[in-house]
Amino acid sequence: MKQQKKLSEVIGLWKIDKKQFVKKSSFAAYILLIENHILPTFGELYIIEESEVQGFVIKKLEDGLSHKTIKDILIVLKMILKFGAKRKFFDYLPFDIQFPTERERNDIEVLSRSDQKKIMNYIQDHFTFRNLGVYICLSAGIRIGEICALSWEDIDTDNAIISIRKTIQRIYLIEDGERRTELIIDTPKTKNSNREIPISKDLLKILKPFKKVVNPSFFVLTNDSKPTEPRTYRSYYKSFMNELDMPDIKFHGLRHSFATRCIESNCDYKTVSVLLGHSNISTTLNLYVHPNMEQKKRAIEQMFKTLR
Repeated sequence: MKQQKKLSEVIGLWKIDKKQFVKKSSFAAYILLIENHILPTFGELYIIEESEVQGFVIKKLEDGLSHKTIKDILIVLKMILKFGAKRKFFDYLPFDIQFPTERERNDIEVLSRSDQKKIMNYIQDHFTFRNLGVYICLSAGIRIGEICALSWEDIDTDNAIISIRKTIQRIYLIEDGERRTELIIDTPKTKNSNREIPISKDLLKILKPFKKVVNPSFFVLTNDSKPTEPRTYRSYYKSFMNELDMPDIKFHGLRHSFATRCIESNCDYKTVSVLLGHSNISTTLNLYVHPNMEQKKRAIEQMFKTLR
């Protein structure tokens, strides 16, 4: 067996290896979790016991970290431990971590039908390219990084299709102990996020005249060669919603609203899942398919009709 190494030493080797195989944005996310959480707690250890990881989880929950963030940290930690064990730097002891039951479930933020209609009518009467982005998100359910990266060449008005092929994000880089950020345009995070979305008739009426005269390589939100980054557009969206006296719904609520309208219109769940670019249909079902009281009452009535 090779000489044992501390986790911090193994992390250094793991980073060199991992960097070759993952997207820049994914690698940056891994490094941020390592620097902020894994190294301070486990960096000096040669062996990591399950009890230590369990204690780490409880402490992070008490500090206010979400279940998802902690699970992301554990995924990275396991990757590093398996890497170290494969190269015989230490033994990998698999751990089975328990999470306290989540008692509260936050409801997703969705615009009412009347508020959504009001926003879309306002944009039709007060056109700007930035307002158009809000209209597209309500009509196609795309993410903020996707609308910021959308260029006119991604919009096919002849066939009424929007192609989602890229996303834009600002990533945090930690190199040689220094931290900086970098704006990158990349492919979406999963293959399912690469998708084609039909353009509604109302949106097509808005887009067609512009499509004839714009530079196809320009970004839609700016109608320029330089894009808007997500945090800037999120700030604009917030002031836009305040101006219209709308509920304080996060930008992602536009995507939730699109999905909810699809479900309300009895669109089949698989189609909604594909339109949203979800990796599997269970994500769509867990997020959006929650029968309301009227639907529950109808189900009960229908059941007892068969017993009469």
